[in-house]
Amino acid sequence: MNDPIKNRYEFVLLFDVKDGNPNGDPDAGNLPRIDPETGNGLVTDVCLKRKVRNYVQLTQNERNMKIFIREKAILNNLIDEAHEQEEVKSQQKNADKTEAAKKWMCENYYDIRAFGAVMSTGKNAGQVRGPVQFGFARSKDRIFTSEHTITRMAVATEAEAEKQKGDNRTMGRKFTVPYALYEVHGFISAPLAKQTGFSEGDLEVFWSALMNMFDHDRSAARGEMAAQKLIIFKHDSELGNVSAKKLFDLVEVKKNCGDNPPRSFSDYNVLLDGKPAVASMDWLDISVSDKVKAKVML
Repeated sequence: MNDPIKNRYEFVLLFDVKDGNPNGDPDAGNLPRIDPETGNGLVTDVCLKRKVRNYVQLTQNERNMKIFIREKAILNNLIDEAHEQEEVKSQQKNADKTEAAKKWMCENYYDIRAFGAVMSTGKNAGQVRGPVQFGFARSKDRIFTSEHTITRMAVATEAEAEKQKGDNRTMGRKFTVPYALYEVHGFISAPLAKQTGFSEGDLEVFWSALMNMFDHDRSAARGEMAAQKLIIFKHDSELGNVSAKKLFDLVEVKKNCGDNPPRSFSDYNVLLDGKPAVASMDWLDISVSDKVKAKVML
Protein backbone atom coordinates (compact mmCIF):
# COMPACT_ATOMS: atom_id res chain seq x y z
CA MET A 1 0.00 0.00 0.00
CA ASN A 2 3.06 2.27 0.20
CA ASP A 3 4.06 1.96 -3.46
CA PRO A 4 3.19 4.96 -5.68
CA ILE A 5 0.02 4.48 -7.69
CA LYS A 6 0.50 2.99 -11.15
CA ASN A 7 -2.76 4.04 -12.82
CA ARG A 8 -4.24 7.29 -14.01
CA TYR A 9 -7.61 8.25 -12.50
CA GLU A 10 -10.34 10.79 -13.14
CA PHE A 11 -13.35 11.26 -10.91
CA VAL A 12 -16.68 13.07 -10.72
CA LEU A 13 -18.02 14.15 -7.33
CA LEU A 14 -21.60 15.33 -6.91
CA PHE A 15 -22.37 17.14 -3.66
CA ASP A 16 -25.24 19.34 -2.57
CA VAL A 17 -26.10 22.11 -0.14
CA LYS A 18 -29.42 22.90 1.52
CA ASP A 19 -30.07 26.24 3.21
CA GLY A 20 -26.38 27.09 3.38
CA ASN A 21 -23.51 28.92 1.76
CA PRO A 22 -21.07 26.35 0.37
CA ASN A 23 -18.29 28.82 -0.45
CA GLY A 24 -18.63 32.52 0.30
CA ASP A 25 -16.87 35.13 -1.83
CA PRO A 26 -15.00 37.64 0.39
CA ASP A 27 -14.93 40.13 -2.50
CA ALA A 28 -18.75 40.11 -2.63
CA GLY A 29 -19.71 40.42 1.03
CA ASN A 30 -19.44 36.64 1.49
CA LEU A 31 -22.26 35.94 -0.98
CA PRO A 32 -22.20 32.44 -2.47
CA ARG A 33 -19.84 32.37 -5.43
CA ILE A 34 -21.53 32.47 -8.83
CA ASP A 35 -20.73 32.58 -12.51
CA PRO A 36 -22.00 36.11 -13.28
CA GLU A 37 -22.91 35.23 -16.87
CA THR A 38 -24.97 32.09 -16.17
CA GLY A 39 -25.97 32.40 -12.52
CA ASN A 40 -24.60 28.93 -11.73
CA GLY A 41 -22.98 28.50 -8.33
CA LEU A 42 -19.24 27.88 -7.95
CA VAL A 43 -17.08 26.27 -5.28
CA THR A 44 -13.32 26.71 -5.65
CA ASP A 45 -10.77 23.92 -5.79
CA VAL A 46 -9.02 25.53 -2.81
CA CYS A 47 -12.19 25.18 -0.72
CA LEU A 48 -12.47 21.46 -1.53
CA LYS A 49 -8.78 20.79 -0.84
CA ARG A 50 -9.21 22.47 2.56
CA LYS A 51 -11.97 20.01 3.43
CA VAL A 52 -9.81 17.06 2.37
CA ARG A 53 -6.94 18.36 4.50
CA ASN A 54 -9.21 18.82 7.50
CA TYR A 55 -10.58 15.29 7.14
CA VAL A 56 -7.10 13.75 6.94
CA GLN A 57 -5.88 15.78 9.91
CA LEU A 58 -8.91 14.64 11.91
CA THR A 59 -8.82 10.93 11.04
CA GLN A 60 -5.17 9.99 10.40
CA ASN A 61 -2.62 9.73 13.19
CA GLU A 62 0.39 8.19 11.43
CA ARG A 63 3.65 10.14 11.33
CA ASN A 64 3.59 10.39 7.55
CA MET A 65 0.02 11.75 7.40
CA LYS A 66 0.67 15.24 8.73
CA ILE A 67 -0.84 18.31 7.05
CA PHE A 68 1.43 21.12 5.84
CA ILE A 69 -1.19 23.78 4.99
CA ARG A 70 -3.19 23.80 8.21
CA GLU A 71 -4.83 26.42 10.38
CA LYS A 72 -2.37 28.77 12.10
CA ALA A 73 0.65 26.92 10.70
CA ILE A 74 3.92 28.82 10.26
CA LEU A 75 5.21 27.23 7.09
CA ASN A 76 8.84 28.29 7.34
CA ASN A 77 9.08 26.59 10.74
CA LEU A 78 7.91 23.34 9.18
CA ILE A 79 10.41 23.70 6.33
CA ASP A 80 13.16 24.44 8.85
CA GLU A 81 12.26 21.18 10.63
CA ALA A 82 13.07 19.29 7.44
CA HIS A 83 16.52 20.90 7.33
CA GLU A 84 17.18 19.73 10.89
CA GLN A 85 16.95 16.07 9.84
CA GLU A 86 20.24 14.17 9.72
CA GLU A 87 19.74 13.03 6.12
CA VAL A 88 19.44 16.68 5.07
CA LYS A 89 22.24 18.12 7.21
CA SER A 90 24.63 15.47 5.91
CA GLN A 91 24.38 16.84 2.36
CA GLN A 92 27.27 19.07 1.28
CA LYS A 93 25.72 21.15 -1.51
CA ASN A 94 22.77 23.51 -1.09
CA ALA A 95 21.02 21.94 -4.07
CA ASP A 96 21.35 18.51 -2.47
CA LYS A 97 20.06 19.84 0.85
CA THR A 98 17.03 21.31 -0.93
CA GLU A 99 16.31 18.01 -2.69
CA ALA A 100 16.71 16.00 0.50
CA ALA A 101 14.43 18.41 2.38
CA LYS A 102 11.83 18.13 -0.38
CA LYS A 103 11.92 14.35 -0.15
CA TRP A 104 11.49 14.46 3.63
CA MET A 105 8.54 16.84 3.34
CA CYS A 106 6.84 14.58 0.78
CA GLU A 107 7.37 11.53 2.99
CA ASN A 108 5.85 13.19 6.07
CA TYR A 109 3.06 15.46 4.80
CA TYR A 110 0.01 13.96 3.13
CA ASP A 111 -1.18 17.15 1.44
CA ILE A 112 2.24 17.74 -0.13
CA ARG A 113 2.21 14.22 -1.61
CA ALA A 114 -1.34 14.78 -2.88
CA PHE A 115 -1.63 18.44 -3.87
CA GLY A 116 1.97 19.67 -3.99
CA ALA A 117 3.34 22.78 -2.30
CA VAL A 118 5.61 25.78 -2.71
CA MET A 119 8.37 25.36 -0.11
CA SER A 120 11.00 27.67 -1.55
CA THR A 121 10.68 30.15 1.32
CA GLY A 122 12.85 30.07 4.42
CA LYS A 123 15.60 27.45 4.17
CA ASN A 124 14.09 26.18 0.90
CA ALA A 125 12.65 22.74 0.29
CA GLY A 126 11.85 23.42 -3.35
CA GLN A 127 8.51 23.15 -5.09
CA VAL A 128 6.33 20.08 -5.57
CA ARG A 129 3.65 19.60 -8.20
CA GLY A 130 0.97 17.31 -6.78
CA PRO A 131 -0.73 14.46 -8.65
CA VAL A 132 -4.24 15.24 -7.34
CA GLN A 133 -6.04 18.23 -8.80
CA PHE A 134 -9.62 19.56 -8.78
CA GLY A 135 -11.45 21.87 -11.11
CA PHE A 136 -14.03 24.33 -9.79
CA ALA A 137 -17.31 22.77 -8.72
CA ARG A 138 -20.29 24.17 -10.64
CA SER A 139 -23.98 23.86 -9.77
CA LYS A 140 -26.18 21.98 -12.22
CA ASP A 141 -28.71 24.84 -12.27
CA ARG A 142 -28.79 28.55 -11.63
CA ILE A 143 -28.76 29.32 -7.92
CA PHE A 144 -30.92 31.78 -6.03
CA THR A 145 -29.34 33.49 -3.03
CA SER A 146 -31.65 34.11 -0.08
CA GLU A 147 -30.75 37.01 2.21
CA HIS A 148 -31.73 36.71 5.87
CA THR A 149 -31.62 39.38 8.55
CA ILE A 150 -30.50 37.95 11.88
CA THR A 151 -30.46 39.36 15.40
CA ARG A 152 -27.87 38.92 18.14
CA MET A 153 -29.15 39.60 21.65
CA ALA A 154 -25.81 40.96 22.84
CA VAL A 155 -23.21 43.60 22.05
CA ALA A 156 -19.44 43.43 22.09
CA THR A 157 -18.58 46.48 24.25
CA GLU A 158 -20.02 48.61 27.03
CA ALA A 159 -19.91 51.60 24.67
CA GLU A 160 -22.28 49.81 22.30
CA ALA A 161 -24.60 48.96 25.20
CA GLU A 162 -24.74 52.60 26.32
CA LYS A 163 -25.40 53.75 22.77
CA GLN A 164 -28.34 51.35 22.51
CA LYS A 165 -29.57 52.26 26.01
CA GLY A 166 -29.42 48.68 27.25
CA ASP A 167 -31.31 47.11 24.33
CA ASN A 168 -28.15 45.18 23.44
CA ARG A 169 -29.40 43.84 20.13
CA THR A 170 -27.31 43.92 16.97
CA MET A 171 -28.48 43.12 13.46
CA GLY A 172 -26.67 41.16 10.81
CA ARG A 173 -27.22 39.29 7.56
CA LYS A 174 -26.51 35.83 6.27
CA PHE A 175 -26.83 34.46 2.77
CA THR A 176 -27.97 30.96 1.87
CA VAL A 177 -28.75 28.86 -1.17
CA PRO A 178 -32.10 27.06 -0.71
CA TYR A 179 -30.76 24.04 -2.60
CA ALA A 180 -28.07 23.35 -5.19
CA LEU A 181 -26.34 20.28 -6.58
CA TYR A 182 -22.71 20.80 -7.55
CA GLU A 183 -20.48 18.74 -9.84
CA VAL A 184 -16.68 18.79 -9.67
CA HIS A 185 -14.16 16.97 -11.85
CA GLY A 186 -10.85 15.70 -10.54
CA PHE A 187 -7.63 14.27 -11.95
CA ILE A 188 -4.94 12.01 -10.51
CA SER A 189 -1.62 11.61 -12.35
CA ALA A 190 0.48 8.47 -11.85
CA PRO A 191 3.73 10.04 -13.18
CA LEU A 192 3.42 12.91 -10.69
CA ALA A 193 2.54 10.42 -7.95
CA LYS A 194 5.93 8.79 -8.55
CA GLN A 195 7.63 12.10 -7.87
CA THR A 196 5.84 12.75 -4.56
CA GLY A 197 5.35 9.16 -3.37
CA PHE A 198 1.52 9.35 -3.44
CA SER A 199 0.66 5.72 -2.71
CA GLU A 200 -2.24 3.29 -2.99
CA GLY A 201 -2.83 3.80 0.73
CA ASP A 202 -2.91 7.57 0.22
CA LEU A 203 -5.42 7.07 -2.58
CA GLU A 204 -7.77 5.08 -0.35
CA VAL A 205 -7.64 7.85 2.25
CA PHE A 206 -8.44 10.38 -0.48
CA TRP A 207 -11.54 8.47 -1.65
CA SER A 208 -12.68 8.23 1.97
CA ALA A 209 -12.16 11.98 2.39
CA LEU A 210 -14.31 12.80 -0.65
CA MET A 211 -17.15 10.64 0.63
CA ASN A 212 -17.05 11.78 4.26
CA MET A 213 -15.45 15.22 4.48
CA PHE A 214 -18.71 17.18 4.62
CA ASP A 215 -19.86 15.20 7.67
CA HIS A 216 -16.93 16.67 9.62
CA ASP A 217 -17.23 20.22 8.30
CA ARG A 218 -20.48 21.40 9.85
CA SER A 219 -21.11 25.07 10.53
CA ALA A 220 -24.09 27.39 10.83
CA ALA A 221 -23.08 29.05 7.55
CA ARG A 222 -22.93 25.92 5.42
CA GLY A 223 -26.25 24.37 6.36
CA GLU A 224 -26.62 20.78 5.19
CA MET A 225 -23.90 19.65 2.78
CA ALA A 226 -23.37 16.07 1.65
CA ALA A 227 -21.47 14.05 -0.91
CA GLN A 228 -24.14 12.38 -3.04
CA LYS A 229 -22.28 10.48 -5.77
CA LEU A 230 -18.62 9.66 -6.41
CA ILE A 231 -17.79 8.12 -9.78
CA ILE A 232 -14.19 7.00 -10.36
CA PHE A 233 -12.56 6.17 -13.70
CA LYS A 234 -9.45 3.98 -13.57
CA HIS A 235 -7.13 3.59 -16.57
CA ASP A 236 -5.03 0.47 -16.98
CA SER A 237 -1.85 2.49 -17.53
CA GLU A 238 0.08 5.41 -16.06
CA LEU A 239 -0.59 7.77 -18.96
CA GLY A 240 -4.19 6.76 -19.54
CA ASN A 241 -6.15 5.31 -22.42
CA VAL A 242 -9.00 7.78 -23.07
CA SER A 243 -9.29 11.56 -22.78
CA ALA A 244 -10.81 12.85 -19.57
CA LYS A 245 -13.42 14.74 -21.60
CA LYS A 246 -14.86 11.51 -23.04
CA LEU A 247 -15.08 9.98 -19.58
CA PHE A 248 -16.76 13.00 -18.01
CA ASP A 249 -19.29 13.01 -20.85
CA LEU A 250 -20.44 9.56 -19.71
CA VAL A 251 -21.88 11.12 -16.56
CA GLU A 252 -25.28 12.73 -17.09
CA VAL A 253 -27.22 14.60 -14.40
CA LYS A 254 -30.84 15.21 -15.41
CA LYS A 255 -33.44 17.15 -13.46
CA ASN A 256 -36.68 15.18 -13.01
CA CYS A 257 -38.87 17.73 -11.19
CA GLY A 258 -40.16 19.54 -14.26
CA ASP A 259 -40.48 23.31 -13.93
CA ASN A 260 -40.30 23.18 -10.13
CA PRO A 261 -37.04 24.32 -8.54
CA PRO A 262 -34.99 21.35 -7.26
CA ARG A 263 -35.00 21.01 -3.49
CA SER A 264 -33.32 17.63 -2.94
CA PHE A 265 -30.98 15.16 -4.62
CA SER A 266 -34.00 13.02 -5.51
CA ASP A 267 -35.00 15.76 -7.96
CA TYR A 268 -32.16 14.56 -10.21
CA ASN A 269 -31.34 11.34 -12.04
CA VAL A 270 -27.67 10.45 -12.39
CA LEU A 271 -26.67 8.24 -15.32
CA LEU A 272 -23.32 6.60 -16.04
CA ASP A 273 -22.88 5.52 -19.65
CA GLY A 274 -26.64 5.76 -20.11
CA LYS A 275 -27.53 3.63 -17.06
CA PRO A 276 -28.49 4.63 -13.49
CA ALA A 277 -25.32 5.26 -11.49
CA VAL A 278 -25.92 2.79 -8.66
CA ALA A 279 -23.28 2.39 -5.96
CA SER A 280 -21.17 -0.75 -6.39
CA MET A 281 -17.79 -1.93 -5.19
CA ASP A 282 -17.19 -3.67 -8.54
CA TRP A 283 -15.38 -2.07 -11.44
CA LEU A 284 -17.71 -1.61 -14.39
CA ASP A 285 -17.05 -1.82 -18.13
CA ILE A 286 -17.81 1.37 -20.06
CA SER A 287 -18.45 1.88 -23.74
CA VAL A 288 -15.64 4.26 -24.68
CA SER A 289 -12.77 1.85 -23.89
CA ASP A 290 -12.09 -1.64 -22.62
CA LYS A 291 -8.97 -0.29 -20.92
CA VAL A 292 -10.84 2.06 -18.58
CA LYS A 293 -13.15 0.90 -15.80
CA ALA A 294 -15.62 2.86 -13.73
CA LYS A 295 -16.74 2.50 -10.12
CA VAL A 296 -19.63 4.24 -8.35
CA MET A 297 -18.74 4.77 -4.70
CA LEU A 298 -21.91 6.49 -3.45
